[in-house]
Amino acid sequence: MPHVIVEYSANIEAEITPQRLVEEIHGAAIASGIAEPVAVRTRLKRREHFRVGDGSPENAFVHIDIRARKGRTLEQKKHAVQTIYDQANKTLEPVFRARPLALTVEIHEIDPETRLLRNGMRERQASAA
Repeated sequence: MPHVIVEYSANIEAEITPQRLVEEIHGAAIASGIAEPVAVRTRLKRREHFRVGDGSPENAFVHIDIRARKGRTLEQKKHAVQTIYDQANKTLEPVFRARPLALTVEIHEIDPETRLLRNGMRERQASAA
């Protein structure tokens, strides 16, 4: 289960649709091998109220936060971050051409001691097999 949370300034929607952004980032998360596809959850958080840098209304941001269980090696985490970052750069190229854009991607570990989980997709997959 990683959660891939894409937070973005609303002004990028002039250059890219939210659906394209979520689909391409989700695909990169799966391609990174950070987890099996049934475990990956990608979602967007549109921010209408924001201020970036010098406050110019043209300035934009995309911040991608990957939250994953403990147990992955540093190399696995770096690979996931790099894969998602590379795809985000490609996907967001029209935005970079149109306006100043700040892009960040980072990964954080979820403590299994303080997390509860039930995955209905996994349950359905098991019963179908």
